[in-house]
Parts: sequence; C-alpha cells; structure tokens
Amino acid sequence: MTTTPLAGINVLDVSTMIAAPFGTALLGDFGADVIKVEMPNRGDTSRSVGPFLDNEPLRWPGLSRNKKSLTLDLHQEAGQDIFKKLAVNADILVENFRPGTLEKWGVGYEVLKELNPNLIMIRVSGYGQTGPYREKAGFGTPATAFSGYTYLQGFPDRHPVSPPFSLTDYICGIYVAFAAVTALYHRDQHQQGSGQMVDIALYETVFRMMEFLVAEYEKLGKVRERSPGLAGHSSPSGTFKTKDGHWIVLVTSTDTTFNRLAKAMGREDLLKDPRYSTNADRLKNNESTNEIVKQWVATLDRERLLEKLDRFGVPVSPVMSIADIYENEHYQARENIVDVRHPRLGTIKVPGIVPKFEKTPGSIRTPAPDLGENNEEILMGLGLSKAEIAALKRENVI
Repeated sequence: MTTTPLAGINVLDVSTMIAAPFGTALLGDFGADVIKVEMPNRGDTSRSVGPFLDNEPLRWPGLSRNKKSLTLDLHQEAGQDIFKKLAVNADILVENFRPGTLEKWGVGYEVLKELNPNLIMIRVSGYGQTGPYREKAGFGTPATAFSGYTYLQGFPDRHPVSPPFSLTDYICGIYVAFAAVTALYHRDQHQQGSGQMVDIALYETVFRMMEFLVAEYEKLGKVRERSPGLAGHSSPSGTFKTKDGHWIVLVTSTDTTFNRLAKAMGREDLLKDPRYSTNADRLKNNESTNEIVKQWVATLDRERLLEKLDRFGVPVSPVMSIADIYENEHYQARENIVDVRHPRLGTIKVPGIVPKFEKTPGSIRTPAPDLGENNEEILMGLGLSKAEIAALKRENVI
C-alpha cells in the first residue's frame, strides 16, 4: 500500500470558481481530505460555467475531484457555528471572497486562530488583502491585464489579446498549493500555534514570472511591446508552416541549439556569418533569421521535419489541438488523460496527476461531488444527530 504525501491533512475549501479551488484540487490529488463548503441550493458558481452536456458542467469533474461537498450558509449564525467547528480540526482553510467578507460574517482569521492556533488560512483575492485596490472585484482575466501580461500578448499592429482560458486563475491555484505545503512545513517544524495567514493576489502570481520585464525597464528604460513570440529572448523562434500545411513551434534559446539547427538545415555557413553567429547577433537580425528558418521549414512535410530536428536535438513541437492530444502516444504513456466516474455520464476524461511522485504518488480517489452530497457524513462527524441535520435543512442552513 502506498500513501499519499498529504494523507491526514484536513482542508476546508470555502472558495469559488477556479483559482483557489484549483489549488485545493491539487492538494486533494496528493491525499488531503478536502471539504468544499458551498451555498445551499446554489453551490459553487463554477457548477454553472460551461461547457455543458445535458446540463452537466464538464469542467466540474476535473476541478473538484477528491473533494467532499458540504452546503452551509455562512450568513446565518447556525452556519457560522458549524464553520467554526470545522475550522477547529482543519489544517488549512482556503477562501477567495473580497477582503473583509469573512470578518463581516464573524469567521475571519482573528476569530478562527483563537479556536485553532495551528490553522493556516490562505486568502486569495484579485488585488490582495492590503493596498488601495483591495476591495476591487477581482477575476482572472482583468488580473491578467493588471499584471502586465496582456500588454505583451498579440501582434504589434492589433489590439492586446487576453489568454483564451483562465490562465492566471490556474497559475494562482499552483501558488495556493505551494503556499499551503510551505506553511505546513513551517508549522510542523516549529512549535505548536505557528499557523499563519497567507495573502495571495491574483495579478501577483503572473507578475512574479516576469523578472525580465522589471529589470529591462529599470536598467534600459524599455517598455516591451506586443509580440506573438519570444521577442527579445532568442532568435530564431516562432511558429512556422510546413510544406504540408501544418504549424510547428521552434526555438533555439542557446547558441548550442542554433548550431544544431544550422547543421540540420545544411546551413553551417550561418555559424561563421557575423549576422548570425551568436544569439545577440541574431536578435539584431531577427527578421532575416526567422525568414531563413521559415523558408527551410516550408520545404519539408511535418513528419519529415520533426524527425530530422529531433535527430539533431533541436527543440521543436507540432502545434497540438485537443484532438491531436487525445491520439498522441506520449500523452497516453504519461497517463495525462484519465477516466473518472461520473454519477450521470458514466465516466468522463480529466487531466491526470501532475507531478508524478516515485514513492508517494497522487491519485483520483473520488469523483467530484454533487451539491451537498456529504452533508450527513460531515455533520455527523461533528456530533450532530440526524434530527439536528434535518432541522438545519428545513432552516436552509445547509
């Protein structure tokens, strides 16, 4: 029997939509016991986000696997009392309301840490718990624009382009999981009572990845403009079309990889040409460098091109659609797509476990729950009787 890394860790997930729930899903993948608190009769708003099949939300099974669902109205005192009882036994609490909302309901961090000094509370919001924008509504796409990323995305002669999916939310979810295990490690290596609050702003999680932008502006005074590729980093790089009409992405981030590309193209003369011999030189002549590659790629069919570049060790990939991914042998070998049970659809495919642990691998143990599916199990675990649970249901507390 293998154990998961986070077996025995109790997570209270009172967040909605994508960013924070994705973080708790990652914790659940690696064994944490995640209780997802949802509003009675309504549930997490991500239950109503497309795509759908027969009114079934198809995002939900991947986002909420390995979780239990408890309906609880935190506007009501009885709901707040139950929430406090849950917090007493929780290791981690994750929320993403606007700053001050839990305090308004009487279940803020200052209250809960008195009940459980070991509690780690991770707070996700658009702009953080401090600063003049703290109360602004925050969703992933506006946060992406605020981070500086959207300004860089697209073609220079057209408007800035937002990512085609909730990129910042998912990146933030990774930070949620990272913050959780980091705070757990600190707590468990130190004295009792060393729980803490962690403050994550959506926009910061993407901004943190753009060191180049900060240093470039400070030292060179340069405002980087929109580009569809790795402008200013490496040359050649970009998206190129093969002879048989397929798109591939190729990049040579080091002189060593460009040397391999030149040999694969039969253009070793480029290695002695002062316009192309180093990456710095190629960046100065990026347009002509990319044109040389473009013309060469257009002479070969995709499979022949990929075989040749792989043989020479040049970083390249076909541009993959989801249909391509479903059929790809590498995705299959890595178990990147797996089947899970679904209460009405039978089974549904979802992304597999990432990363892959050698000794304590993650797993998908339970499918995403129906709304309130685990109410009785969780509440009876707190000592409530069936009669008390029925009364809470009548009063719309659960």
